[in-house]
Amino acid sequence: MATRQTESIARFMRLPAIVLLFIWMIIPLAMTVYFSFRYYNLLNPAAGGWAGFENYQYFLTDPAFWQAIRNTLAIVLGVLAITVIGGIGVALLIDQPIFGQGIARILVISPFFVMPPVAALIWKNMIFHPGYGVFAGIAQSVGLRPVDWFGAYPLFSIIVIVAWQWLP
Repeated sequence: MATRQTESIARFMRLPAIVLLFIWMIIPLAMTVYFSFRYYNLLNPAAGGWAGFENYQYFLTDPAFWQAIRNTLAIVLGVLAITVIGGIGVALLIDQPIFGQGIARILVISPFFVMPPVAALIWKNMIFHPGYGVFAGIAQSVGLRPVDWFGAYPLFSIIVIVAWQWLP
């Protein structure tokens, strides 16, 4: 059981972390809320004024905002479904004693080490490209016309890329 002195020392030692957390997270959050109620022009910050709830009314009545919400929910739910179900399947497969199990585990984890912009470029230029991508080559080899994945199915393409990166 801690004594009163050790409890106060522990509180004192936690203080820098709490102060840094406040500075690092709470102050920017408060500034974001404050600026959301103002007219703000990046080219001329002095020209702004108080907007009240007009900014929120603008976004809530804008059809593009609701389309963005639907797209975001589709991406989040699609990626979650693929990564949870696929992750459980991969975990069950990798758990089986097989030859090269260590290498297989490293290969399954390797997408975590690829930065998202690099992953997007790899998928865009090497896998999904309609002219010389991997999927285009497979389609042409079986007599099908290649598909422009980002042009025809952009939401699906993004879901596949993000799910690939976060699957294991």
